[in-house]
Amino acid sequence: MGGFATFRVPDRVTGTAADEALGRAMTAAWRRDGIFQVAADAGQRARTREALAASRRFFARPPAQKAAYVNDTSYSGYIASGEEVTAGERDASEIFTITPDLPAGRGLPCHGPVPWPDPGYRAAMEAYLAGVGALGERLLRLVALGLGPAGIDRLAGLTRGGWHHMRVLRFPAASRTTERGIGAHTDYGLLVIAAQDEVGGLFVRPPVDGERRPRNWLPGESTAGFAQDSPGWTYVTPVPGVLTVFPGDILQFLTGGALLSTPHKVRLADRERYTLAYFHEPRFGARVRPLRPDPGDDTEIHYGEHFTRMFMRCYPQRATTRRIEAEGLLLRLGAVR
Repeated sequence: MGGFATFRVPDRVTGTAADEALGRAMTAAWRRDGIFQVAADAGQRARTREALAASRRFFARPPAQKAAYVNDTSYSGYIASGEEVTAGERDASEIFTITPDLPAGRGLPCHGPVPWPDPGYRAAMEAYLAGVGALGERLLRLVALGLGPAGIDRLAGLTRGGWHHMRVLRFPAASRTTERGIGAHTDYGLLVIAAQDEVGGLFVRPPVDGERRPRNWLPGESTAGFAQDSPGWTYVTPVPGVLTVFPGDILQFLTGGALLSTPHKVRLADRERYTLAYFHEPRFGARVRPLRPDPGDDTEIHYGEHFTRMFMRCYPQRATTRRIEAEGLLLRLGAVR
């Protein structure tokens, strides 16, 4: 299936010798290629088709109608083409972001309801989220086994009740003036599971010997625009029935760089393209520390603060960002676990 390692994930991961071998093969593929692929079963294929179809129906609506599906308590909802910025340049993608659907009024950044456009859209997306969420937990158990004998749940244990979310994306066709879909970047979270349609446009950057990558979670360092025009990118050919899986910044931090967050970018094609990017994440209040910290090193990442700062950076003018700043909501995260 294509040019990348493709695995079949068992229905249960219990720590057998076969599970350990599969986990080692997965982590080896990430170190070599930056991604691997997972063969979806019949149920997941059906859920992917339904979610992509719902996406096409939503994005076909008039711009003014789509723009109504936003709120100022969470980053869920519609994001117009050009609203997202990577390395100072506007990206072409239209997005509907789905974060945990929570009542408003909790007094914490990013907590609020999803402004669902209609019941059919909600049903399709929630079914898809349930499927990839279960897959994400099994994948993290396998990856933990692939990293060594320290415990099958040392990664998945962070993500029980996690801040799992998804970005549903539409890319327009390329124009005479631009082929830029999304600029080069790494993803801020733990584990990314992506489904793309048959059009294609995704490029990833495998690990390069001697190449230092910015640590996206540190102040003053950013992977936005990283190696944008350098050689070494690999095109991810669309393959029916597979999902693409790669590490995010939190997994790089957890493993002390043993697994690197994968830079990726999108080039526009000759027709519009749709994709689903799911993020399997720690709990909002989780304080993440390296799996093998150096003696005396008490470095940690508060996941909710990290998530909030990443979205504030991407959407500096969004109503949610302005509300967080005006109400000083970041200051309330110290007591959240």
